Order: sequence, then structure tokens, then C-alpha cells
Amino acid sequence: MKKTTPLLPLFRQFIRDSQTGKRLKKNGERITNSAIDNYRFTLKNIEGFIEETGFELRICDASKLNKREMGSEKNYWKKFYKKFTAYLYKKGCYDNYVGHNIKQIRTFFNWLKYDKDLPTGDFQRLFYVRKEEVDILVLSPEQLKFLIHDEAFHHQLSPALRRVKDVFVFGCTTGLRFSDIYQLTSKNFEKQNGEWYLKVKSKKTKTYSYIKLPNYAVDIYKNYKPKSTRQPIFGKISLFIFNRTLKGIGERAGFTEPIAMTRERLGKAKNVSANKQQRFCDKMSSHMMRRTAITTLLILGMPEHLVRKISGHSYSSKSFNRYVHYAQVYIDKEIDKVHAKLETY
Repeated sequence: MKKTTPLLPLFRQFIRDSQTGKRLKKNGERITNSAIDNYRFTLKNIEGFIEETGFELRICDASKLNKREMGSEKNYWKKFYKKFTAYLYKKGCYDNYVGHNIKQIRTFFNWLKYDKDLPTGDFQRLFYVRKEEVDILVLSPEQLKFLIHDEAFHHQLSPALRRVKDVFVFGCTTGLRFSDIYQLTSKNFEKQNGEWYLKVKSKKTKTYSYIKLPNYAVDIYKNYKPKSTRQPIFGKISLFIFNRTLKGIGERAGFTEPIAMTRERLGKAKNVSANKQQRFCDKMSSHMMRRTAITTLLILGMPEHLVRKISGHSYSSKSFNRYVHYAQVYIDKEIDKVHAKLETY
């Protein structure tokens, strides 16, 4: 007879071990807070799934199962995967989110096997992690120039809105992530031979970037520079408020052109703007800063290997190739405009 153990208490212990440092990354570093938050979201989804479906979620010692029991256990986990993913899709989730949850569950099972020495049978290998290519949205060079240089628009904004706009412009220039920007202090800024540089170590990738700053970025730094070198340059703000404020700034700036957005469920594309018209400003977020910086550098002609050095992408990075593709599409459109003018006399 199968000896079973409830799964939820073990998943909660998995999160606690990740929090306390008892569980570490393969390189010996502690698990990041953002990763732990992802585990919590996955746990919440599992709890919601159990409550709605009544599915009894448990693990068993697979080392003591006979051939018939092993086949039964395999079918059990296939059934869980099918029902759990169906539950998430029913909630309106797309492939990336569903795949991300499955990835966390697979990580949990690896923890059971390698950290807790529980022979669960590697049934997590049956779980397919779906992925989708989400459309890249970035500011055009013209939009970025507007936010940088339009003084009339700048003075129309309240001090709180100006700060968010300036942080956004700074991010679109340096390519830093939201988490890295709000960790910056005066110690990250250096002046050499009359030129200002930003030296920062990415919180996510642990790589150093050394970036020469244009005059407008230096002005932003000087405007918000605190008296103490320990204080963050831009203060504190939650990601939610930052993104909400940014959408309002985009609307005020007139970035309201309609856009078509597609997402995928079970590998099938779905037009998410079919029922509700999506505007460019509605999709503005902190992620756009880094994407805009990378694509702007590529569009304006900087060699790829130098852009990679600034952004911290490795040469094997698949995500970076998406930026290259996007930039090439933009360049092709501009070339087509020139060719169209040359074709008429």
C-alpha cells in the first residue's frame, strides 16, 4: 500500500528553507526575495486549485512501488498537471505565467529529491513548461527625446510625477532594472576627466556595468542627489505605484496610439486587445526602461557586443536576440520610408 504525505506542508517548508538560507542556489548564494515571492504565488495558486477542485495533493515514496503502482502514480501526476494548468487557464492566465508556476513546482520537486532525500519518482519531468514570445514594447527615439527635452511638458507635471518621469528617463538611458535604480547612491557616480560615469553591480546578474552618462542624465542625478552618500538617490517607491504613475505620465504625454497585443494559451495566439482597445501608455511599465535603452542603442548603431557589455547580457542570451530582431524591424521600416521617397520622381 502506498505511503503518502500531504504536499502543502512540504511546500511551505520549501519556502521557509529558501527564506532562512537553509536552501541555497547551486553557487552557494542565498535565494533572492523575488524568487521567494514567486514560490509564495505558486503556493497560493496550488491552494486555490485544491479548494476549487478538491484534488487531494500528496507525494509518496516511489522507491517502494511495484510496476502497477508506479504506472498508477505516473497517471496521478499527469492528471494533476492537466487539471492544475486547466485551472490557471480558466482564471485567464497565459502560457508564460502557467509555465512559470510549473517551473516553480519542478524546483520544489528537485528540492524534495536532493535536499530532503525523498524518492518522489521524478514525475515532475512529465510537467511541460510552456513559454511564449511576448511583444516587446519600447519608446521610439522620438518619444524618448520628448520626455528628455520638452520643458513645457516637464513643468506641467507635479513634483511626484516629475520624479517618476526622470527615473524612467534615467532607466531608458542606462538600461538599469527598477530594483537597481532605486539602490543607487552617490557612491555609484564617478567623475573622471570632466566626464560622469555610473558604476553599478546588477542585483539580479551580479555583473558590473560602467556607463558614461549624457548631460541630461547627470542633471537628473544632481537634481535628486541627497546630502548623505548612504541615502538612495531617488528615494523609495513601490513598483505598483511606479507603474501606475508611469501610465498616467504616458497618457499626459500623448502616447495614446492604439496597439495590438497578442498572447498565447496552449501555444495558440489570442488577440488580447480584441475586446478592449489597448493604448501604448496603458502598457508602459518599469520593464520598458531596460528594453528601451537596449533597443535605442541598437537602433542608433552601437555594435551588439558593446550593447551586451552595457546591458550585462551574455553571448548565449536568447532574450538579447529578441532586441536585435526588434531593432532590425525598426530599421527596416525607416529604410522603407527612404526607399519609397526615392522611387518617386
